[in-house]
Amino acid sequence: MEQKKITRALVSVYDKTGLVELGRDLESHGIEILSTGSTAKTLQEAGVKVIPVEQYTGFPEMLGGRIKTLHPRIHGGILANQLDPEHMAQLAEQEIAPFDLVVINLYPFTETIASGAEFAECIEQIDIGGPSMLRGAAKNHGSVAVISDPSQYAQLSAALHNGGFNLRERRELAMRTYRVTAEYDIAISQWLGRELDENDWRAKVWQKVEDLRYGENPHQKAAVYLDKTRTKMSLDGITNAKQYHGKEMSFNNYTDADAALRAAYDHNEPCVAIIKHANPCGIAIAKDIAAAHCAAHACDPVSAFGGVIAANRAVSIEMAKAISEIFTEVVIAPGYEAGALEILSAKPSIRILEIANYKVSREELRPISNGLLIQEMDLIDAPGDFSANWQQVSGESVNEAVLKDLEFAWRSVRAVKSNAILLAKDGASVGVGMGQVNRVDSAKLAVDRAGERAEGSVAASDAFFPFADGLKILIGAGISAVVAPGGSMRDAEVIAAATSAKIALFFTGVRHFSHG
Repeated sequence: MEQKKITRALVSVYDKTGLVELGRDLESHGIEILSTGSTAKTLQEAGVKVIPVEQYTGFPEMLGGRIKTLHPRIHGGILANQLDPEHMAQLAEQEIAPFDLVVINLYPFTETIASGAEFAECIEQIDIGGPSMLRGAAKNHGSVAVISDPSQYAQLSAALHNGGFNLRERRELAMRTYRVTAEYDIAISQWLGRELDENDWRAKVWQKVEDLRYGENPHQKAAVYLDKTRTKMSLDGITNAKQYHGKEMSFNNYTDADAALRAAYDHNEPCVAIIKHANPCGIAIAKDIAAAHCAAHACDPVSAFGGVIAANRAVSIEMAKAISEIFTEVVIAPGYEAGALEILSAKPSIRILEIANYKVSREELRPISNGLLIQEMDLIDAPGDFSANWQQVSGESVNEAVLKDLEFAWRSVRAVKSNAILLAKDGASVGVGMGQVNRVDSAKLAVDRAGERAEGSVAASDAFFPFADGLKILIGAGISAVVAPGGSMRDAEVIAAATSAKIALFFTGVRHFSHG
């Protein structure tokens, strides 16, 4: 495709990164530059010849900078189709010269709201002229090339040396520009919606990070996208993780690693969660991270083979040595002690990831056919999630160690798919029953996996026992205490079974279903 030569440019940028170099490059190619305010001043101070916009329009900047470029001489030069004789005749009649290049970047609105600035300051950071010029130039990309980010200056420089941009290149620049302005408008509308507590409209922007080899199964195409809005708010999720070693992450690696992170960070103490098929096969807390990993692995070593490991503390050398003895798909942690990375990297296939500032989103999105479900994320933060607010409905008082295990089990069962039963002892899961269609089967599965370790352990149920049958299975295995939400029509029957067995039963008033 034939390149279109650039002879006249409009430059107006908030971010001055690379501006002087850009101006000199344009000037060296004989391009006339029009510019505004601080952009013109920066270029002039660097010795670059610039025509101030107000000099060209004959109209001063006013209203504290709100009006600078909103003028027919500017927008006429941007919007004129240079292949249309009528358009060009009208420009000549009004003594308006067309632009071949528009370089604009916008006021930093998202950075301003992220800083916690006052409402009035945020309003002033809503750009008006910038988006108008960008959209106009993008619409008229048949005649005008539009640069919307300093990262594109190298591409512009290459085009100048090559005689300009061809039509396809201008079209791609237009597409990028519309994405910039769309993201800008979404950020503003979402922010105003939050300010007004309005939630009847939602929009998000995801940017592709990479294509994946395939999805859950080899016949499914897949890719991973980054939530750009969340990134701008300095929240780190699995897509922000830094990979040090190993094969590319797969679709299933991502889902399991995300689940493992949430499970590990549900606890304040050093914690390790081992996940397989989005369910925990071991969760444990301890005084140090290596001990937590050892206890988590002991829960179900068979299932842990080929699992995903997440830690909420830096991986120590001792933990790294233990992991290196086990086939593991992914390890993800906030850091690695000196020497730990080298030990893990000796395994050629293990994926080693670091996420330094992990924070769980406050919102969960779940696609359904032709729609989307949105809910607040189920976090361990409700009053009923803390033992001080529990109601003991049977049994004698428990000692501090049992109560601590109950709290651990309650925090851990949130990570298990419903119906969920988790058995725990000494700060570690010893049996997990997950994803069954009735609570009885989940109880049987948890007990069966725990084996002899069930004796004297505690149990957590993510929802109430609809009948006493599930609880009786736990009692029969030697469970010493149970924590559950309560709220069943047959709570009296459940309480009676616990009382008859002389075990402690606590009701939280909160449930933690997980159907995802």
